[in-house]
Amino acid sequence: MMSNSDYDPASLPDLLPLYYRRLFPYSQYYRWLSYGGVAKNYFQNREFSFTLKDDIYIRYQSFSTQTELEKEMQKMNPYKIDIGAVYSHRPSQHNTVKSGTFQALEKELVFDIDMTDYDDVRSCCSAADICSKCWTLMTIAVRILDRALRDDFGFQHLLWVYSGRRGVHCWVCDEGARKLSVAARSAVAEYLSLVKGGEETIRKVVLSDPIHPFISKSLSVVEHYFPQYAIVDQDLMGSKESVDKVLTLLPEDVRKELHNFYQTEKNPVKRWERLTSLVHQKKISSKKGAQYLDKEIMLQYCYPRLDVNVSKGVNHLLKSPFSVHPKTGRISLPIDLRNLNKFDPFEVPTISLICEELDKPRAGEEEEEEMKDIENEADSAEKRKIRDYKRTSLAKYVKLFDQFLDAMARSRKGEMLKKSDLQKEF
Repeated sequence: MMSNSDYDPASLPDLLPLYYRRLFPYSQYYRWLSYGGVAKNYFQNREFSFTLKDDIYIRYQSFSTQTELEKEMQKMNPYKIDIGAVYSHRPSQHNTVKSGTFQALEKELVFDIDMTDYDDVRSCCSAADICSKCWTLMTIAVRILDRALRDDFGFQHLLWVYSGRRGVHCWVCDEGARKLSVAARSAVAEYLSLVKGGEETIRKVVLSDPIHPFISKSLSVVEHYFPQYAIVDQDLMGSKESVDKVLTLLPEDVRKELHNFYQTEKNPVKRWERLTSLVHQKKISSKKGAQYLDKEIMLQYCYPRLDVNVSKGVNHLLKSPFSVHPKTGRISLPIDLRNLNKFDPFEVPTISLICEELDKPRAGEEEEEEMKDIENEADSAEKRKIRDYKRTSLAKYVKLFDQFLDAMARSRKGEMLKKSDLQKEF
């Protein structure tokens, strides 16, 4: 049996045709991006881009129907699929449109959190590598952003997706979010951004007094994970190098006192406790701004780091759910927020695993059900596809996607009823 990590990038050209022919969930995908036929040509005017073998990149793809999308994907077998905006005209015809009239009108509000942006604050891995010790950063990011987008902005339909390698994406799909202007997207992204400044900035989080309610709520998430994540897993108060980095964030008098204390005290937990108690003492005796130093350190090390440019632009492309990551072979799949703490990126199925599962013999009962399906030949191609992904580890993720789409459909129906009731009143 192939383990989940037994993926060879050289096998991708053989596996992709099988994946796009028998496993990709086209009907759900089409259902998602047409939003219940919200507007004429909504799906038809959506931009897709494909990255093919050898990094050949094709932008401004668009499709009239689900069938056309299927045929094209099966013909091209893209290594990567990106989704862009809904434009004023069909993206595939953008060269024929009078200059200046081809414009991006709508797109989901999207967020991209990439582990490489945390390289200055994680000690276990760097660059594209991740492990269970730093994945907690993604869990924290999802918790903080999901709460804020729902409670502070009132969005309901958030699709969280594992990128397939080292990060997470969020697609905010509410109608209000899709219609936001660039200025409004920028305002949301800025509201959610706390860690500011590049490599040359030492103190990247500066809190003002009193602490904004949004920051307080975010802090409670960070404080929940911090002892295990930072003190134990990242050994924040362990090595000299790591401790020195933390000390540079503190005023000189506190730094000196801690430096002396740390000469004899080697226990990381006690070291951190001493730091917080000293900061608290300063809070009583000193000027404004010093009282939150411990909180600033926690946020600098754990708060979500957003690529704000991805969120700001309406025409910015983002990797599609159910796209395959060519380097890891992992499929970019929805994350179940009800089991967020249990989510393990290394358990996400690879394309090699699900293609192998297709060929496995079935148990008797399932075999019988399949025979019934086959007998009913009326819509066998569609049935076959449903049957195929259900035989693999993809099934639970497609089910999750279905639940997300059902919730959106229910709220659309609710909106329609509300509108018709209002009209009756007038």
